[in-house]
Amino acid sequence: MALLGVNIDHVATVRQARRTDEPDPIWAAAEAELGGADGITFHLREDRRHIGDRDAEVLRRTVAVKLNMEMAAADEIVAIAARLKPDQCTLVPERREELTTEGGLDVVRHRARVAATVARLKNEGIVVSAFIEPVADQIEASAAVGFDAIELWTGAYAHARTPKQRAGAVEVLRAGIALGHQVGLEVHGGHGLTYRNIAPIAALPGFGEFNIGHSIVSRAIFVGMREAVREMKRLLDLYAPRP
Repeated sequence: MALLGVNIDHVATVRQARRTDEPDPIWAAAEAELGGADGITFHLREDRRHIGDRDAEVLRRTVAVKLNMEMAAADEIVAIAARLKPDQCTLVPERREELTTEGGLDVVRHRARVAATVARLKNEGIVVSAFIEPVADQIEASAAVGFDAIELWTGAYAHARTPKQRAGAVEVLRAGIALGHQVGLEVHGGHGLTYRNIAPIAALPGFGEFNIGHSIVSRAIFVGMREAVREMKRLLDLYAPRP
């Protein structure tokens, strides 16, 4: 069964809507761990629209499972990551106008900058992943610049409107997983995954980890974070590839 990383960003989004001190993403991380999360993911954006510097500091001191910091390859954020030393850093594209991260990092186009960032983070003992679209050139470039892992963008599947589109997106992901392993990368998945659509993706062999945030945080409003995480873990177990 693939591991489950729970993204707590949108707990902080609710907090920032009122610019107050609750709900606290630190408590959300603790509750997610108690529900069985294998990792906690957060995105420290340049504009600090949800997770802030204090959140990142306290998460580093309190999270007992794998801590995955999503980030742009921006000098200020790279310096913070080098100081905090999360277990993993996932490089993502970042645009101020987007609601959430859309599409993957263009490793091919930004190869030199990305390679320098990867080298600096790995020098600090941090595992480094690239959030990319399941495209052969991007997967091969990610391996070439030294990434340890890739997180394949599952948005094309999540946003598909017809069974044919969904089936096609699943096959693209299947090929991406195979190529990722072929070039020596660990392969993760994420974006737009929910309790309703996870089954075909969880059933794909080769995914080592899923990072899921919005759907779990949304479910937690009704059943609590622990139970929301337990429910997603049960689905990953139910649909996991069998030997």
